[in-house]
Amino acid sequence: MDNDVYDTTRPTSFGPEEADAVRQVWQTLGLPGLIDIHTHFMPKPVMDKVWAYFDSAGPLIGREWPITYRADEDVRVAALQRFGIRGYSSLVYPHKPNMAEWLNGWAADFGTHHPDCLRTATFYPEESAPTYVSRAIQHGTQVFKCHIQVGDFSPMDSLLDGVWSQIADSQVPVIIHCGSGPAPGAYTGPEPIAALLHRFPSLPLIIAHMGTPEYVEFLDLAERYPNVRFDTTMSFTDFAEEDAPFPKDALPRLVDLGDRIMFGSDYPNIPYPYTHALEAVVRLDLGDEWLRDVLYRNAAQLFSIAP
Repeated sequence: MDNDVYDTTRPTSFGPEEADAVRQVWQTLGLPGLIDIHTHFMPKPVMDKVWAYFDSAGPLIGREWPITYRADEDVRVAALQRFGIRGYSSLVYPHKPNMAEWLNGWAADFGTHHPDCLRTATFYPEESAPTYVSRAIQHGTQVFKCHIQVGDFSPMDSLLDGVWSQIADSQVPVIIHCGSGPAPGAYTGPEPIAALLHRFPSLPLIIAHMGTPEYVEFLDLAERYPNVRFDTTMSFTDFAEEDAPFPKDALPRLVDLGDRIMFGSDYPNIPYPYTHALEAVVRLDLGDEWLRDVLYRNAAQLFSIAP
């Protein structure tokens, strides 16, 4: 593809020129649209707190993190529709007990009113978790979100045993933020996930952010466990490459795992235009077939999204 198409100086924040630029990406590849498996829609009070966190994150990560797509929910949904996003997610996540089930109810309602959104749920290590996870699976949840860093819990917490066993049985994928970026947590990194997979080897985990910054270690796990996948969220962008560059010598491994990598953006919480998230993947120069798989076909197959 012609990388000159992806100009990060294009107008942003819901402008029509940006929608045209996004659509040109998938139209040039002959795709019916894009699937973005890593997007966030949350109850307004929760999203406001998330945005406040990013507004104050400068001292934590050493630089500002402006929210490019800060707007009302309906504006953000409409932008994805104009971009030609055929499937996206409402990734919610709790940071304390007695929060996950409420978030799951909100996400289920959001999915009912937005048919392009994957039905999303989450969990937290608490006694009620196996019960509400079972209910979510029975009601058609298509993807779970697990945030080790924000939740500050070990994936090996015994309160999650019943959760992981149900997920392994049902094969509902889990997008799991387990890498140590942008700032390490007490339980982040590949070691806890290696222990989890040793106990539940069939878990359908999607490693968020390509496992930033422990890319190589998580690639190693994917090569050992066939149900481990990745999303590209924020990876390969100028923002990510500044602090945690993806190792060039690992690029051939992305080709080998090309059927297990899916596009994610972190929309709306990204500090750059959506077009740049796409450009970052395109400029890897791993071939148009690889791009078609990553930008659409892998997720379409996994989540049974019709053309």
